Amino acid sequence: MRRTTIADFQKMKDEGRRIAMLTAYDYASALIAEQAGVPVILVGDSLGMVMQGQDTTLPVCVDDMIYHARMVMRGSHKALVVVDLPFLSYATEQDAVDAARRVMQEGGGQALKLEGGREIAPIVRRLTEMGVPVMGHLGLTPQAQHQIGLRAQAKQVEAARKLLDDARALEEAGAFGIVLEVIPAELGELVSRSLTIPTIGIGAGAGCDGQVQVWHDVLGLFEGKSPRHAHRFAEVGEQMVGALSHYVRQVEEGSFPTQAQSISMKPDVLEALKMKG
Repeated sequence: MRRTTIADFQKMKDEGRRIAMLTAYDYASALIAEQAGVPVILVGDSLGMVMQGQDTTLPVCVDDMIYHARMVMRGSHKALVVVDLPFLSYATEQDAVDAARRVMQEGGGQALKLEGGREIAPIVRRLTEMGVPVMGHLGLTPQAQHQIGLRAQAKQVEAARKLLDDARALEEAGAFGIVLEVIPAELGELVSRSLTIPTIGIGAGAGCDGQVQVWHDVLGLFEGKSPRHAHRFAEVGEQMVGALSHYVRQVEEGSFPTQAQSISMKPDVLEALKMKG
């Protein structure tokens, strides 16, 4: 059994094959993603919200990423596993090297993802020169949400041109791929055609080389309206609530457990026990 590699990732684009990427945060989700044939798994800092109940990704730290990456690596044996570096863990080149060393050595992931454009290109170059595969992330970058807001990005000419320049700068710095989040579909396609490395869209249109979605959005695990860029491929959350409600009812009415879930004692052992009592 062989893991998907960076070379395989590039080959998918070169051959025109669409790339499916999915977040996973623990052993069980990684195992299921693996069984479903997901070739690229992202251990995203979105775990801050969907796993920890935080309002943003900002409280997530390097230790959190290592903890979740370890679990994902136990459940995954074939996918390329990319791990986010969290907020301000790569503020300087040395910070980035230190965080990368910990996440890759202690967490076990194969690659890292960093948010930002030209301003982080020197950090991307430094890491790639040291043998660390780096994926970029442009458009709506959640770690900068207090600065740019949680809304569509690069809708006007100047901003769109900057994003395209940022993408080229990341590719030149050695990034092996770039996530494009919540930008116009036309721009997503333009960036994808302009780069030799793969692009992975999330709310960036079908013209990207691949797509990434959040585990909980895909499976419909949370109530309420999903983000516009998400699609609920199942309503697993409703099924889970129904199953657990059924469990509660059966326990309360005494219909669970049944003999099928119980262990029996031999009659002579029971009789001997009663006599001694």
